[in-house]
Amino acid sequence: MITAIVFIQADVSRITETAKQIADIDGVSEVYSVTGEIDLVAMVRVREVDAVAKVVADQLNKVEGVLSTQTQIAFQTFSQHDLESTFSIGL
Repeated sequence: MITAIVFIQADVSRITETAKQIADIDGVSEVYSVTGEIDLVAMVRVREVDAVAKVVADQLNKVEGVLSTQTQIAFQTFSQHDLESTFSIGL
């Protein structure tokens, strides 16, 4: 499982609509509206690193209201939650 954290600058007049459209993209598990320099944070969880580019570059960046993105790939997860089993489809 590859986890990418995507920081999104959005058109402030369209934050809600933009967040909903991003949340509907296959591979996006959550979208958060946040305070500070960025407007939204999307969590992307996919099986292969190449799929991150397909989700972010091919889909997320094309959502109306997205002005810019910065993507961080997570190396290691420190959590009490077993996300791997949560997102497993039994392959």
